[in-house]
Amino acid sequence: MSLVLRQEAKGCVRLTLNNPDQYNVLSEAMLGALEVEIAEIGTRTDLQVMVLAAAGKAFCSGHNLKEMRATPEKAYYDALFARCSRFMQSLLELPIPVIARVQGLATAAGCQLVATCDMAVAAEEAQFGVSGVNLGLFCSTPSVALSRVISRKRAFEMLTTGEFIDAATAADWGLINRAVPAAGLDAEITRLTDSIMAKSPVPVKMGKALFYRQLTAPIAAAYEDAGETMACNMMTHDAVEGIDAFIEKRKPVWRGE
Repeated sequence: MSLVLRQEAKGCVRLTLNNPDQYNVLSEAMLGALEVEIAEIGTRTDLQVMVLAAAGKAFCSGHNLKEMRATPEKAYYDALFARCSRFMQSLLELPIPVIARVQGLATAAGCQLVATCDMAVAAEEAQFGVSGVNLGLFCSTPSVALSRVISRKRAFEMLTTGEFIDAATAADWGLINRAVPAAGLDAEITRLTDSIMAKSPVPVKMGKALFYRQLTAPIAAAYEDAGETMACNMMTHDAVEGIDAFIEKRKPVWRGE
């Protein structure tokens, strides 16, 4: 059985976590399969958007606790969490937007995965939590992503109570973009991917890289970087084409350069 399924269509690649019987845990094998896929996707110039989905009732239940307990050594845990952190960062470093399609439970590192993706759409029955504290383990690595997408107080509450929030609350707090009926989940994902793919890939790729760089920079440095990025963007063919098409009241023809 392939732990990660892959589909491609017209510039959109979809990866599906495919271990539903174990709630799509981020086991070492699952991380390995995802690492291979993300590394290859990062080399592709023909892709414009990625969807991260999951099979079964759960989106992702986090790390494989049985696997972790089988090797009770700090060196092993250091390596495992460093590996997972590198994987999460690789999603941010992908030049294309990554959209999480959340059909069910996302907990611990699974909730971290949702928080890490650039966008997320969830079914109304989906639930989100960082519940490691219930087991005596603070969700430290998930806290990094979570505290960067929702307010500190809300993140800290989730991390210290281990309580779950529903999809409507997740949307209100900013963890996901929106919650929709399960029957409309794919339609909403398609609407988002079609909207992104209708744009030139040039500003989207430049913009994603700039977006994450400026978040961690002081305000003056962020503006300097943003101004330089925008000036470089203005020099591209597609920016010239897009502006000329707007002035001439016609549809632009993108060349991706």
